[in-house]
Amino acid sequence: MSAIQPDPVETGADAPHLDFAGTTPYEDYVHADVLTHLQQLRSDDPGEMVFLVTTQVMELWFTVIVHEWETAAAALREDRVPDARDALKRSLRELVALNDSWRPLAHLTPAQFNSYRGALGEGSGFQSAMYRRMEFLLGDKSASMLVPHRGVPRVHAELEKALSEPSLYDEVLALLARRGHPVPQSVLGRDLRQKYEPSEGVEAVWARIYADPERYDELVRLGELLTDVGELVWRWRNDHLVATRRAMGSKTGTGGSAGVAWLEKRAGKNVFPELWTARSHV
Repeated sequence: MSAIQPDPVETGADAPHLDFAGTTPYEDYVHADVLTHLQQLRSDDPGEMVFLVTTQVMELWFTVIVHEWETAAAALREDRVPDARDALKRSLRELVALNDSWRPLAHLTPAQFNSYRGALGEGSGFQSAMYRRMEFLLGDKSASMLVPHRGVPRVHAELEKALSEPSLYDEVLALLARRGHPVPQSVLGRDLRQKYEPSEGVEAVWARIYADPERYDELVRLGELLTDVGELVWRWRNDHLVATRRAMGSKTGTGGSAGVAWLEKRAGKNVFPELWTARSHV
């Protein structure tokens, strides 16, 4: 029996290195074998695979976006505004990709979703720890949202830490105060474990900044990036609402929530609220 002859395309000075003693350097870095074997289907329906993979892809995007917003928050804390803007700009592209992740699921009919919905049991997206960290960074704090994670100490500890730390918006407002803007002390000294509530004083600060763009150019550009983030988060919530409405109508959500009614309430909330309302006073 003759030895297998190598493909001529795979030899020569310009050919890639193909012979490795163990796993490939690509596998060592990306861990693709781990990622592509994480799908444990619970039904016989062929549509479950795209639902599961899409959900896992969303979790990865949550992780990247949390990293960017934490990077931006740290930069703002150290008055490195250009570095914060860079991180926010990257997060905008990542939010677009996250929102596009809805496309494979956006047109599910009730029958298609019902074919594997039972496999989810009480599983629901609001139980996502990384998405919760995103929400905390946006200022939507809630200690009760840690309860589902009590059984996983590491995850619970990470969420507990995120709950107690300043949000991205808290760091922005602290920066404005250091720049001499009259951010109310009630806002600066608020309980960080509580949800951020809109402030007329903060609204007035943003109106003052936007009314003088030449003087406050750097802060206006920061404000516009935050507004872009807020808009894309709003689109994410609305795309989630529409996909859910198409797939299950007004039925109760898999995690016991009110389903569409819960999502409608979420979709109606603005991120960084004074950046939106201040525009009426400029």
